[in-house]
Amino acid sequence: MPKKAEQPASFETSLQQLEQIVSRLESGELPLEEALNEFERGVQLARTGQQTLQQAEQRVRILLSDDKDADLTSFTPENS
Repeated sequence: MPKKAEQPASFETSLQQLEQIVSRLESGELPLEEALNEFERGVQLARTGQQTLQQAEQRVRILLSDDKDADLTSFTPENS
């Protein structure tokens, strides 16, 4: 049976996971390889969260702009 595509976690869920990773890393009790894996996952979560925040900021700017006819478009870092 084919695997279902995994839905991306919400921003809040990702932030909570990132906070847990930071706590585990700060504890200093993880073996090196596990700590590196956690760090890598944390970087991925941070990048995804940053992208989500940039998209939200772009949407807010469009909504608050004076151009009432402006369409909401997906934000991409290349367009900033």
